Amino acid sequence: MLWHNFIQKFEPHLKDADELDAFYFDLLLDAAKRWEKQNPKRIVCESYLRMLAYEGRLYPDEHCYICEQRIEEEIALMQAFKPAHPACIYAPALPTKKILDFFESQKCTFLEDYEVDILFDIIMKGF
Repeated sequence: MLWHNFIQKFEPHLKDADELDAFYFDLLLDAAKRWEKQNPKRIVCESYLRMLAYEGRLYPDEHCYICEQRIEEEIALMQAFKPAHPACIYAPALPTKKILDFFESQKCTFLEDYEVDILFDIIMKGF
């Protein structure tokens, strides 16, 4: 079911594209190959982050997208992983350093399962 939900998010995201780059096929193929070996939610989070970076939509900034003030110890993420203060968007708080490390490495190895669940829920709201 997780795979189905992940794949469904691509249709509205790519529906207006005249031509699809091989990146998207390669991204899904890589995810499918790893699916049986790794936690599926972690694969989805890493794949989504790779897609954001490829499309130039990754915001590895330490400033809130809403109020533009610096984000300190805790960060919340909006759709497309845009950073914000937890209070600005009424969302669960995550450790800022861990999230910025995730943005840089594109690996969620050092994230706790509950943190991955939060990221996965953000992705499932739409690309």
